[in-house]
Amino acid sequence: MEDQRKDSTRHPALNYHEFPKPGKLEVRATKPLANGRDLSLAYSPGVAEACMEIKATPQDASRYTARGNLVAVISNGTAVLGLGNIGALASKPVMEGKAVLFKKFANIDCFDIEVNESDPHKLADIVCALEPTFGAINLEDIKAPDCFIVEDLCRQRMNIPVFHDDQHGTAIVVGAAATNALHVSGKAWEEIKVVSTGGGAAGIACLNMLLKLGVKRENVWLCDIAGLVHEGRTEEMTPQKAEYAQKTDLRTLDDVIEGADLFLGLSGPGVLTAGMVAKMAPNPIIFALANPTPEILPEVAREASPGALIATGRSDFPNQVNNVLCFPFIFRGALDVGATTINDEMKIACIEGIAALARATTSAEAAAAYAGEQLTFGANYLIPKPFDPRLMGVVATAVARAAMESGVATRPIADLDAYKRGLDASMIRSSLIMRPVFEASNQHSRRIVFAEGEDERVLRAANAMLEETSDKPILIGRPEVIAVRAERAGLTIRPEVDFEIVNPESDTRYREYWETYLNLRARHGVTPDVARSVMRTNTTAIAATMVQRGEADSLICGTFGQYLWHLDFVQQILAQDGLHPIGALSLMILEDGPLFIADTHIHSEPTPGQIADTVRGAARHVKRFGLTPKVALCSSSQFGNLDNDSGRRMREALAILDAQNVDFSYEGEMHIDTALDEASRKRLLPGGRMEGAANVLVFANSDTASGVRNILKMKANALEVGPILMGMGNRAHIVTPAVTARGLLNMSAIAGTPVSHYG
Repeated sequence: MEDQRKDSTRHPALNYHEFPKPGKLEVRATKPLANGRDLSLAYSPGVAEACMEIKATPQDASRYTARGNLVAVISNGTAVLGLGNIGALASKPVMEGKAVLFKKFANIDCFDIEVNESDPHKLADIVCALEPTFGAINLEDIKAPDCFIVEDLCRQRMNIPVFHDDQHGTAIVVGAAATNALHVSGKAWEEIKVVSTGGGAAGIACLNMLLKLGVKRENVWLCDIAGLVHEGRTEEMTPQKAEYAQKTDLRTLDDVIEGADLFLGLSGPGVLTAGMVAKMAPNPIIFALANPTPEILPEVAREASPGALIATGRSDFPNQVNNVLCFPFIFRGALDVGATTINDEMKIACIEGIAALARATTSAEAAAAYAGEQLTFGANYLIPKPFDPRLMGVVATAVARAAMESGVATRPIADLDAYKRGLDASMIRSSLIMRPVFEASNQHSRRIVFAEGEDERVLRAANAMLEETSDKPILIGRPEVIAVRAERAGLTIRPEVDFEIVNPESDTRYREYWETYLNLRARHGVTPDVARSVMRTNTTAIAATMVQRGEADSLICGTFGQYLWHLDFVQQILAQDGLHPIGALSLMILEDGPLFIADTHIHSEPTPGQIADTVRGAARHVKRFGLTPKVALCSSSQFGNLDNDSGRRMREALAILDAQNVDFSYEGEMHIDTALDEASRKRLLPGGRMEGAANVLVFANSDTASGVRNILKMKANALEVGPILMGMGNRAHIVTPAVTARGLLNMSAIAGTPVSHYG
């Protein structure tokens, strides 16, 4: 089985490393270098100014260079993964991979450095000599006991964090998993018996951490290839192992495993047998972390002890003890406060943050990344998943706070709450731009009805609403279906307890709803039978009727089906008292900032008046995000150079806007590149009415607007917020089937602000 698994991954893995270009890293400039002036600033003579500032104030290196966000991953290749001493050069793919993880999970820049030096003292000299280049050092894959020597020497001599991840990263994640395993099993640190196999760097570090968490030294039994570590033993001994020597006549793992509460394996395959598991305490905790084959396979352990709580080092079993849960975020926090070291307080803060996150409701992003897995805290979910975007904010902030409180921070952060918000925004891309909307929404308590209440994305959005906002979700759907799906998704919310349910199959207001619909549509071909049928089967119509009756303030629909189908029922019921759809506005969040696109759905070929309405509506909504609207009316015609249909309609729309004396900047008609490039626009139309790049693009037909929107999503990795339905007084919004749970939460915040709040 293992051979088949290796064969199936070998070629994809090699192709991944070779194509489309060799390796996993490249270096990119962060500043422009397009002309002579840029060159003079980047290098001579301008670079001298930065040099002299750093000469005068060395701490300013983090201000004027990349050092404050730069980590070195350093290895001599003497203990690589499960491969052993393969040498520095062969270790390079692993170190490159570590650098990629730093960048992906914590936006930390990283150089991998592979050193041909087996002498630990000489290796420490090399690492220490690199201090001017880096803000922190990550030692990796150095054999024991050399790794202890190298780290100790570097920590003594360097004034930046030095962290041997094989030791401390593993220990932190084991500590978090064990914390939650004890929580599930109802056991306490000071009471448990721990049996460990593997006296290497990771094994010793894990035991040291367990002692700091409360395990009693006399309750720890360490075994290795030579058996139990005991007083008087000389074979395969190191000073680190000797710290755990027991005074006993017992000699083997089988001798000491009886009654053990926690087995910690960092050794090799098959070390722990089913017979040994059967001897352990009830509901034992088994961390079989050897890679690629654990000390015991989970199914074998669970057959021997059905209540066992099991973790491994592999991603194809639950509870993977993966260092990526720790090292990016502990370095992020350490770098951001200019920590001089990573101390025990910071490590324990990291443990507590990771453990607490697993006990919280799973994020929508993690659920999407691990579709099909049940991410509910318990025996099979003791630690969070690496792709949970909340790890950065929770863990790095906890580490930064601990560094400040323990006195090792040289650049303390004044506002840790703001710091955490910034970290969250860097991981959840919509967070920063949506903040003004959420803040406005939280000033009110609005009732938001979701037409497709049985959809898991809706359930996650409703759960997040209850946790993060003051709005009240109402879900349309069958209560039993919603309850089952919420539980399956690992959500704690339940129908009629945490939120209101409207059951289309059985609701006491059914007659009132169909009569309301009939009164509105009786002269539009709707009969009593049709009205009754619609109110049993059409959840969008039910949601709109609730809003019309004042039982909800706004509705969100569209997680399945065609946009205009939903719009038809929204218009039938809610397009009254001057309300009518004027356009759909999509916010596209790009790497260089937000860009709004309209009209993406409503009018296929809008009239000049409809275009002008769309421009005004878009400008109003852009202000909701705390931005100054700059609207470009886009066409294949540019400032009157073509007499075509879109050009004529855009020019007429401009005339309408000119006559209305609006309070925002707009210009047209023009090409998209002209709208986004001020220099180009000034060459073509000196003295134009708009300064800077446009942040709103309004098109002359929905095909073009929708096409641009989708191209930005697929080729520029844009994140969409919307579509925002303009003209309906914020009483209804129609999303698209591609919407995520986070997208629905964002739309609920938009719907959660009364239209009177923003004009």
